[in-house]
Amino acid sequence: MSRKLVECVPNISEGRDAAKIKQVTDAVAAVAGVELLDVDPGADTNRTVITFVGGPEAVLEGAFRCIAEAAKVIDMTQHHGAHPRMGATDVVPFVPVEGVTMEECAELARRLGERVARELAIPVYLYEAAASRPERRNLAEVRRGEYEGLAKKLQDPQWQPDFAAPFNPQAGATITGAREFLVAYNVTLNSGSKDHATDIAFELREKGRVARRGRIKPYYQAGELMFYAEGSFPCGNCDFTGATFEETVDHCAKAHGYDLPGLMRLNDVDPANPVGQKVRRRGIFDHCKAIGWYVDTYRRAQISINLTDYKQTAPHTVLEEARSLAHERGLVVTGSEIVGLVPFQCLLASGKHYLKAMGKSTGVPTTDILQTAVFSMGLDDVAPFEVEKKVLGLPSYDPKALVSMQVHAFTDEVSRDTPAPGGGSIAALAGSLGAALASMVANLAQGGADVEKDAKLIAVAEQAQALKDRLMVAVDADTNAFNAFMDARRLPDATPEQKAARQAAMQAGLKVAIDVPLDTAKASYAALELAGEASKLGKVASITDAAVGAQMAFAGVRGGIWNVVINLRDITDAAYVADMQAQCADLLAKATGKLAEVTAYIDQKLVDRLNKAKK
Repeated sequence: MSRKLVECVPNISEGRDAAKIKQVTDAVAAVAGVELLDVDPGADTNRTVITFVGGPEAVLEGAFRCIAEAAKVIDMTQHHGAHPRMGATDVVPFVPVEGVTMEECAELARRLGERVARELAIPVYLYEAAASRPERRNLAEVRRGEYEGLAKKLQDPQWQPDFAAPFNPQAGATITGAREFLVAYNVTLNSGSKDHATDIAFELREKGRVARRGRIKPYYQAGELMFYAEGSFPCGNCDFTGATFEETVDHCAKAHGYDLPGLMRLNDVDPANPVGQKVRRRGIFDHCKAIGWYVDTYRRAQISINLTDYKQTAPHTVLEEARSLAHERGLVVTGSEIVGLVPFQCLLASGKHYLKAMGKSTGVPTTDILQTAVFSMGLDDVAPFEVEKKVLGLPSYDPKALVSMQVHAFTDEVSRDTPAPGGGSIAALAGSLGAALASMVANLAQGGADVEKDAKLIAVAEQAQALKDRLMVAVDADTNAFNAFMDARRLPDATPEQKAARQAAMQAGLKVAIDVPLDTAKASYAALELAGEASKLGKVASITDAAVGAQMAFAGVRGGIWNVVINLRDITDAAYVADMQAQCADLLAKATGKLAEVTAYIDQKLVDRLNKAKK
């Protein structure tokens, strides 16, 4: 059964008083089963983004305690900051991470809202996937009017809270819901003008801006406003003018790919009555919300961006467009920052984008790819960016794992009079080194004029990196599997029931102890094939590196198979034993043949090279 993991990202309206912030975060961290991942305060926004994860019930309790504590220490009647807000705890989104659906997260939001209104007497609105009606999905719509307009909003029949409570001026209201992972991303300019940042933000964001014409460069807001009139319905994104509104709606859909009525509704304009309304210009990116602000701490303006689906609109894509727009205006993007956390896959994609742009291989260690993203995006421009703290889901090894040991300590550990780590772990390590050498040879040859060959080299390097990481995990997995079998052997066997349970546990443990080295052998064979391919595609000067890689990979195959075979003796399932024997025989035959092929090719290349040097 898979683990259920939910992320919760409360935003509280306090970013300056460290003691108050700590009081709130301590309340969250005190909940059993909750892991506090990040606390990101902003003095100018006077807002702190808190990120924690855990099982659904633990996260639900952590969210409630966050709201309760924030209501005690934050007084909204005294609050001022650059970021829009509605209450002491402004917004509490639940995000599905693992083994949890969006609807389950939406139900957590509903349960939280009901409890907060009932026990804390704070009005609660639902948004995004938990929204009670379509017009409440958008956070900006729910928060419109902010804290200052809340008392009036609560009197509006259309904006009654989903969970009602008397208005408490100190706490305000809270918004909760369920959403996809939101990347909070700020792009920093070499300007202190908020207007400069706002001008670019309006170009980037999905809801766009009011359309203008005339003198719109370098700054768009200097142009003349455009309006819809009878018989004249201009497109906000090009020079087209329709005779009817429907004609322009059709044009926007076909020429620009957007729904004009939807864009108007997003900007609080009724598409049923367009005449006399300002023309709207659609922004560049879907799933992108953006505003401009000035940050006194940095003495610079920033484009503050929320990416609501980073898989569709990635940070690096928006950044490059912002750089282009800034250049047109005589501005410079000095860097960017991620507020809170960023998913591993998101930053990895950015790193790969920039490596490809440089003409470099993406078949390198993930740490190198992530560092490329940090450098290329200027993520440490205004504050340090620590990958280990800022990246959610970052692949890592347990500090106590064998692969975390220094080489000399690991070899010492192997040499001791203990049965593990043993041959299975060493076979996995050998295969991993074979894959690493295949990647190295491919990367050394990458970057030539032959585009097709270059693509093949990068593919080899990427596949080899994946195998390297898979086999590194197997180093510890083999030892852990053996230890699990030994634990089963130590189970009591005084009664028939205990004997049966012990026997079943031992058989299960043996099969795990077989599965791990079998996977090692299979992965090592794949590494052997890549080493052979690298030897043919790579430079002759590094062909012996490919040769060593092939030998190491073959050792991984042979060692893995030996560790399968030795454990088959005690398996009582005859059909399982026969299947394993057949798989091992087939794999060994293929690996032996492949090694001979690779070795013969490399030896001949070395002979040819030597003969050529003698002439």
